[in-house]
Amino acid sequence: QLMLVESGGGLVQPGGSLRLSCAASGYSLGDYAIGWFRQAPGKDHEGVSCISSSGGVTNLGDSVKARFTISRDNAKNTGYLQMDSLEPEDTAVYFCAADPRRDCFGDIGSWYSLGTWGQGTQVTVSS
Repeated sequence: QLMLVESGGGLVQPGGSLRLSCAASGYSLGDYAIGWFRQAPGKDHEGVSCISSSGGVTNLGDSVKARFTISRDNAKNTGYLQMDSLEPEDTAVYFCAADPRRDCFGDIGSWYSLGTWGQGTQVTVSS
């Protein structure tokens, strides 16, 4: 069974940076697309970014644009989300998910149905 664990969250000041990791176990993450999602208090999950099994990148939302960079290291069975120029509006629990379809799909519902999700890591951006 594929399992995912996020790490790297924490408290950071506006303008700061964090690097989130998504460590997989139980199966090769190289066969999956990796998606990052976030959930602010009282809100639904919002798609952030996705990287396909072949390395193609798709932005799942328009809120972060060039400030966030998704990557993967299949040798380490790990995905990453580099977050720069963080803003208070970025405060949320950040989740990674793995999609066996290999490509990136923009509808969160399909990720819920088909993906394997981690438990999330808290990111708080505050002065």
